[in-house]
Amino acid sequence: MNVSFNWLNDHLDLSDHSLEQLDDLLTFAGVEVEGTSQTGVPSDKIVVAQIVEAVPHPDADKLKVTKVDAGEGELRQIVCGAKNYKVGDKVPCCLPGASLGDFTIGETKMRGVESKGMLAGAGEIGLVDEEDGLMILPADAEIGKPLVEMFESDTIIEVEITPNRPDLLSHNGMARELSALTGKARKPFDQPVLETTTATAAVKISAEERCPLYTATKISGVKVTESPAWLKTKLEAIGLRPINNVVDITNFVLHELGHPLHAFDAAKVEGSLDIRLAADGEKFAALDGGEVELNSEDLLISDAAGNALALAGIMGGAHSGVSEGTTDVILESAYFTPSFIRRSSRRTTLSSDSSYRFERGSDPQAVLNAAALAAKLIVEIAGGSIEGATEVAGEAPVLTQPVTLNIAKLEQLMGGSITLDAAKDILTKLGLTEGADNLWEIPSYRLDLQRHIDLVEEIARVHGLDNVESRFVGAYVDESDVDKAYDYQLQLKQQLAALGFYETQTIKLIAEHSNDNMVAQMCDALPQRPLMDGDLVKVALPLSEDHAVMRPSLVPGLVAVAARNIRQGRKSLRFFEMGKQFRNAGGGKAKDLEAESLSLLISGTDAPLNWANKVPAIADLYDLKAVIAAALPKAVVQLKERKREGFILAADVLADGKPIGAFAQLTPARCREIDANNPVYVAELDLSKLQQLATGVEKVDPLPQFPGSSRDAAMEAPITLENAAIENAIKKHNEALLVDFHCFDVFTDATGEKLAADKKSVAYSFTYRSADKTLKAKEVDQAHQALLDYLAKSVKVTFR
Repeated sequence: MNVSFNWLNDHLDLSDHSLEQLDDLLTFAGVEVEGTSQTGVPSDKIVVAQIVEAVPHPDADKLKVTKVDAGEGELRQIVCGAKNYKVGDKVPCCLPGASLGDFTIGETKMRGVESKGMLAGAGEIGLVDEEDGLMILPADAEIGKPLVEMFESDTIIEVEITPNRPDLLSHNGMARELSALTGKARKPFDQPVLETTTATAAVKISAEERCPLYTATKISGVKVTESPAWLKTKLEAIGLRPINNVVDITNFVLHELGHPLHAFDAAKVEGSLDIRLAADGEKFAALDGGEVELNSEDLLISDAAGNALALAGIMGGAHSGVSEGTTDVILESAYFTPSFIRRSSRRTTLSSDSSYRFERGSDPQAVLNAAALAAKLIVEIAGGSIEGATEVAGEAPVLTQPVTLNIAKLEQLMGGSITLDAAKDILTKLGLTEGADNLWEIPSYRLDLQRHIDLVEEIARVHGLDNVESRFVGAYVDESDVDKAYDYQLQLKQQLAALGFYETQTIKLIAEHSNDNMVAQMCDALPQRPLMDGDLVKVALPLSEDHAVMRPSLVPGLVAVAARNIRQGRKSLRFFEMGKQFRNAGGGKAKDLEAESLSLLISGTDAPLNWANKVPAIADLYDLKAVIAAALPKAVVQLKERKREGFILAADVLADGKPIGAFAQLTPARCREIDANNPVYVAELDLSKLQQLATGVEKVDPLPQFPGSSRDAAMEAPITLENAAIENAIKKHNEALLVDFHCFDVFTDATGEKLAADKKSVAYSFTYRSADKTLKAKEVDQAHQALLDYLAKSVKVTFR
C-alpha cells in the first residue's frame, strides 16, 4: 500500500521526524517498509521562463529555436519540439545541471543549433500531465522562480501490511499507529453523521450470512465533473488515476478511512436494491470491461428487475457506474463477510482495492462513518443534496470481545522494562478502552486482539523490543527430536555441498501437466511409494495451472532447476533439496500425509574440464549410489530394480536390506525435452530413515592382526538375475571367515557366440580372514567352496 507523507500530516504532525526515523519506527513495530519515493519537482534548477521568440529550426521541420527569459538578465536559446505554446507563454525551463532522475540537463547541439537547457512538460518534471506538450504556467507566475517553491512535493512510503492488520490499510489507520509509536496526539477530526432509517422496501438483504449490514444513501442533483486539484493531487500521489469527482471521492474515503464504498447511477437502478446470491451460470459484466460467469456462491448487488449492478465487495458493474450524465447517485456502504469475498475474488480472478480490504476484514462499525464522510464531500464538491435518510438494512456484527490484561504475566514477559501506566497508555493510544479489573474493550477495527498475549505483544512492539533488557541466561534443556532433526539435516547439507552439490529450494506447488519444461510437473515425480488414484493432493482453486498440485515428490522441482541450468550452458549438474512432500494414501483413504524427503539429481561431467582432466567422465548411476552410500557410512546401500512409469530405469534404494527411497533415470525422450545431452539420474530418500541409520553410537572394529586371503569366482547366471539377489544370498550364508566381497566384472554376449544371449557372467572377489589366527589354504578353500555350493543352490548359478 502507498502512503502519502503529506496526507499523513493531515492527521498527525510528523514534521520533526525524518523519513529514516519513521522507517525504523514502522519496521520495528512489525510494519514492513518496502521502499520510499519522492514526487514533485525534482530540482531547484527548474524555473519559470517566458517564451520571447520562437522561429523554425533551419534543419528540422518539427523543431523550433526559442529564446526564453529565465530571469538571468539575458535570453537563453533552447531548441524545442512541442507545439502547444505561443510567444508570451510561461513554461518550466530546466537549466543546465537540473537533475531529472535518470539524466542531468546540459548544454548541447540539436541538428547543429545550440540548445542551453530544456523546456519541459509536467510529466517530465514530476508533475501530472494535463495536456500534451509543454506545461503552460499561470500568466502571473514570477519569471525565474524555482518550481519547487510553487508545487508541493511529497514522499510516498510503500508498506507491506500483514493480513492480520487490515486496520492499517488507510491513512487514518497509519496515523493512529504512528501516534502510538511517536507519542504524538492526532489532530482533531470532525466526523459527519448521517440521518438513518431502517430499510423497508428500498433495500433487501437476501443473503444475511454474506452481508450482515448494508446501507444506501441517495444524493440528488449532483454534477459529475473533474475533481478539484487537492483531491486529484492526493489520489495521484498514491498512484490512483482520477476519474470524476464522485468516483474520486469514494476512492479518497477508501484510502482515508479504510472502508470501501461504491456509487451507483440511480437512473440505472430499477426499483429497490437486493443483495442476493447469483444464479449458477449468471453472467456479470464488470467495470474493468471483462465478463465473468458466476455461481451460486457469489454475492451480487442487483435491482428489482434482477439486473446485476455489482459483484458485492469486489467490483461494480459496467452499466451501473457513475458517468458525466449522472445526476442522482446511490452511495453504497456495507460490511461483507471476508471469507466469501475472498473465495469469489479468487474464483473469478477479479480483484480491487475494495476486495483487498473486505477479504481481510473491514471494520463493521465504520460503515456509516465512511458513508457520512463521502456524502458530505459529494454534496460539497459535486453539489446536490442528500435525499431523505440513509436506508440501513441488517446490523453491524460485533466481532471483538473484551480481553483481560494479566499484569503479572506482563511484568514477567517485559522483564520489568515498562511501568503499568506506560503500558496502559500504549493500549489507549491504540484505541483500546480500559474497564474494571484490567478488562480492556477492543475496538471493532482490531480483530486480531483476542487473547492476553495479544495485548502484551502490542505493548512490546510499541515500547520497543530493544528496550526489553535481557536479564537471564538461557536455561539448559534436553535436545528435542526437532533439534536432532535440524542438526542432522544441517550436517547432511554440508556433506552434500562438500561433494559438489548445490542446494535448491523450489515451490511446494507443481503442475499436473505443462508444456513448459522449466515448470515442475507430475511427469517427473518419483514418490517413494507408487501413487494410486486419489493419492494426489490437488489445490481446489489454484492461482495458475503451474501450481495445481501439492508435490508428492521433490524430484520435479530438481528437474525444472536442471532444465533451467542446462539452458544457461551448465555442463555438470549436482542438485539436492530437502523439504516436505504431500500425498494421500490407499487411494485417498489416508488424507493429507506429509513427510520430509531428500531429493538428489546428478548428470553431466563428474568434474570440470582442466589441463589434468581433458576428457571428464560422464556421471552414471554408480556416482549417485556412491553419494547415497557416503551419507550412510554405517549401512550397505543397494539398488533393487523396480519398474516405475515414466523412467527408463528405476529401483528401490535399500539400506541394510530395508527400503529408504527410490532411484530412477529419466527417459531419453524426457532428456531431449529438457535439452540434456547426458543421462539424468534422480533419487528421493526418506529423511527420517536416513537420520535413524546415520546417527547414534558409531562402532569401530580394531585393525586386523592376521593377513587375509582372497579367492575369485566367475558365475554364469540368468541375465534377469539381480545383483542384489546374489549379495543377499552371500549375506544369508553368513560365512564367519568371509570379511569382504565385491563384484568386479560382468560379461554379456548379445550374439550368443561366447555366452548364451539370455545369460551373463558375473565375477566376484571374496576376502577371508580370521581374527584369531592366520588361515591355512585348506581352511580358506573349504569356506570358499561352501559359499559357492550355497550360491549354486540358492540363486541357481553355475561356476565357470
